[in-house]
Amino acid sequence: MTPASPPPQPSPSPRPEEPQTRLDSLNLPGVLPVDGKRPFYWLYWGLKDICHSPWLSLAHGLLMAIGGGLITWLAHDRFWLLASAVSGFLVVAPVLATSLYAMSRAIERKETVNLRLLLKTWTQWQSLQNIEPVRYWCLVRFGLLLALAGTGWVMTSSALITLLAPVPIHTPMDFIRHVVLNSDHYLFGLWLMLGGLMAAPVFASSVVAMPLLLDRRLSTLQAVLTSWKVVLTHPMPMALWAFLIMGLSMMGVLSLFIGLIVIVPMLGHASWHAYRDLVDTRDVGESMPRQKAV
Repeated sequence: MTPASPPPQPSPSPRPEEPQTRLDSLNLPGVLPVDGKRPFYWLYWGLKDICHSPWLSLAHGLLMAIGGGLITWLAHDRFWLLASAVSGFLVVAPVLATSLYAMSRAIERKETVNLRLLLKTWTQWQSLQNIEPVRYWCLVRFGLLLALAGTGWVMTSSALITLLAPVPIHTPMDFIRHVVLNSDHYLFGLWLMLGGLMAAPVFASSVVAMPLLLDRRLSTLQAVLTSWKVVLTHPMPMALWAFLIMGLSMMGVLSLFIGLIVIVPMLGHASWHAYRDLVDTRDVGESMPRQKAV
């Protein structure tokens, strides 16, 4: 049975009075109800958006695949440089996927989707530096926060492996041979556990933050706290979504980055639908006026 299209957000209705809390004072958007299987629908809608404008969508994935291949070629014999580049590459992917969110928004609004839309998305952000500097720096700050998180993970994991590995680790094959395939050592399990602990807050902070910053007039703090609010409200669906993102991303990397050609646009478009399905934006102003529907 084909999944239905994303339901429209409900029309405004009176809300019961609730006690004022510190989070209420930040005017965070509300969280909409979803069921546990919803992440699979987001992927389906992401694929539908690819089919709507395949060349523009797949071009994003092709650029990511070329970037990943170039990184691997330059740092193939330097494990920590390669790990740093790939980690940073994946962590800042939500920022790089901004134009995919813009495409999905235009499709949802029945607006024109073309190269001009993508150029407008990025150049409009730059124009905000003079028109609305507060909003412009919100977007920049969020990208820097993600880059800082990726750097922190690489430095922490590098220190862990350097201190506990049975032999010095210099190349990717050293890591596979002496850490991943070493059945007599606990290091790989510890490394995975540490990675999960560090990835969880990054995921919770960014899962809907970037589409929200693109679509609505909010600060970085409001977007990040809304993202946390979504994760805490729906822990099981969001855990499944995190697993799907991680699994598909690893498939893309392990396929020598070729799989990223499809996986990157699918996850980018799906992330927009996750945001629209999870966040109640009725009371939050839009970031830009709507175009005429086609």
